[in-house]
Amino acid sequence: MLEKLSYPETRRGDVVDDFFGAPVADPYRWLEDADDPEVREWTRQQHDLALEALNNLKGRDTFERRLREVWDYPKFEIPRKRGNRLFYMRNDGLRQQPVLYVKEGDQPERDLIDPNKLSDDGTVAIFDWQPTSDGRLVMYALSDGGLDWVNFRFRDVETGEDLDDKLAKLKFSSVAWRKDGAGFYYSRYTDGAPDEGPENPEVSYQVYYHKLGTQQADDVLIYDDPARKGIQLSASISSDDRFLILDITWESRIANRLYYRAIDDEGDFVRLFDDLDDEYRFIGSDGDIFYILTTNGALNWRVVAVDIKDPASENWVDVVPESEEAIDGVAIVNQQFVVTAMRLCRHIIKIYNKDGSLERELLPPGLGAVALRESAGAYGGAKDDSMFISWTSFLQPTQILQYDFATGDLEPFFETTAPSFGPDRYETRQAFCPSQDGTKVPIFITCKKGLDLNGDNPAIMYAYGGYSFSQTPSYREWLPVWLENGGIFVVANIRGGGEYGEAWHRAGMFAGRQNTYDDIHAAAEWLIENKYTSNRKLAIEGRSNGGLLVAVCMLQRPDLYGAILCHVPTIDMLRFKYFTSGRYWTTEYGDAESSKEVFEFLTAYGPLHNIKTGQAYPPILILTADHDDRVVPMHSKKLAASLQYANEGDNVILLRVLTRAGHALGKATSKLIEEQVDIFAFLNQIFDMGVD
Repeated sequence: MLEKLSYPETRRGDVVDDFFGAPVADPYRWLEDADDPEVREWTRQQHDLALEALNNLKGRDTFERRLREVWDYPKFEIPRKRGNRLFYMRNDGLRQQPVLYVKEGDQPERDLIDPNKLSDDGTVAIFDWQPTSDGRLVMYALSDGGLDWVNFRFRDVETGEDLDDKLAKLKFSSVAWRKDGAGFYYSRYTDGAPDEGPENPEVSYQVYYHKLGTQQADDVLIYDDPARKGIQLSASISSDDRFLILDITWESRIANRLYYRAIDDEGDFVRLFDDLDDEYRFIGSDGDIFYILTTNGALNWRVVAVDIKDPASENWVDVVPESEEAIDGVAIVNQQFVVTAMRLCRHIIKIYNKDGSLERELLPPGLGAVALRESAGAYGGAKDDSMFISWTSFLQPTQILQYDFATGDLEPFFETTAPSFGPDRYETRQAFCPSQDGTKVPIFITCKKGLDLNGDNPAIMYAYGGYSFSQTPSYREWLPVWLENGGIFVVANIRGGGEYGEAWHRAGMFAGRQNTYDDIHAAAEWLIENKYTSNRKLAIEGRSNGGLLVAVCMLQRPDLYGAILCHVPTIDMLRFKYFTSGRYWTTEYGDAESSKEVFEFLTAYGPLHNIKTGQAYPPILILTADHDDRVVPMHSKKLAASLQYANEGDNVILLRVLTRAGHALGKATSKLIEEQVDIFAFLNQIFDMGVD
């Protein structure tokens, strides 16, 4: 049973900061030091309390058995074709980690890299992999225990043996292979601070070239800008191997810089777009013509052709003009533009010729989404005559489809279904809810067909609302179990995302963050008014930026929600920039130290500064991970401590700290199932769902 618990005693410190003359107390500053023995002991006590409470709940065995059944099916990722070889990741069912396979022509596939053999607990994962253009070699990036820090390894595809080359302590980096496969470009932090990374203001990000067969210490520095230490750099190479492209980001969430130079030139880069006025994404090139995806003059994005010999904006040629359907991604395949666009928060695919004419529109089956990986979910070479597309919906696991440009046929390539789950018994509906200012907020509702709208159905509403990330229909392995037990699953497309282009994103940035909270409140009220659920049986769930979202919503409207599922949240809105990659988030939220105005709008909603002593808050399960080096666990710890101190009611406040796991990517299957059992048991108890 979940009853009012006796929480570990939490010391309150006397730290007080001054922001523009306003004193701000931070009594749990000491919880920021994860290595302090007192913090370790406090964390252990909190986690043990959470496990004791969760392990005693009814329905756990039932949920675990059923989750393992519906989780046990083949899961494919989109293939990448290089030369005559096809590379793809697959998890055959309950493996801890997916395996990288390679297939040549009609020969049987073979496993090329199996990360399950690299650890006993399944917590070593492949975070990224990139084959050479001829498929002879593949780079694979390994993460240990969920860390964003990775190490690069290189495998000979023919022999299955690793090269001697090893690159260590890399973060937020991939590789751009030279066409001859002799070396590649990559990004890394300044030498001398491998364990500090982005949180250290003295560390800058740099681009290097690594020649195969040499040591990392001998890599050649290609680009550095010590004056701009808050930037991220990514390198790419034009398909003709003629140009090296630099994308410089994170000075702004709505603009970037784009530079280039001849690939064998050792001189300065040409600053093609340097005003930091809009976003410019390199798609590809034809000789001196660069194709750029941009928000310049188009908040829903457009594709323009830019002659680099005469790049003035008045000379640009619109190839794919802006429309009401925001562009979500673009790839060049078969010498055509494959455009993924948003139509009512779902994906469609439009294929344009190089002259800008629309050749055809593809609508993958049902209310679904094209997975955004390797340029809009479509991968093929610029001259390939077919491409692979991954497609998913709320009721259908990811399918891999193959599109033939000559015939126009879109056929299954890898098909899969979840075992013992009858999706035909369920449906996804879409509704539009009026927010406080009248803005129509889309929501997807997945539920049983013929659902009885009696106001008593348990519901989970998921939202994110930030960084221009669109919440399109997608399958969750656990969703069948929730639906089978009478649950409703809702996804809210609130402002801050990219569902309606950059304008929708900007409406949820900085001082506009309150729009995202108003939107989810409006969605909750609509669900209750239309008898889908009640405030007593509505849970809201969010991760990372979404964890911030649900924490704020709990504090602003504790009357509206029956339970809070708060994953790896950003919570301390005054100090987040001092931890790991937090300094990059100021471009989305603002920096409290930059001005009084920013300080005031951050503290107007920041969770730590709006918890009221004596208030009864809904039951909350806070889930974090000890190896989360993106949103560090101190955010979750401060939230738990503050709520436990202030909460007046009997509802529980649990802090669950998963070990050997990180922010999200690479989490072992057993840990995913374990986490979901805890969530379902938690909701089963709170909502009195009756699962034994």
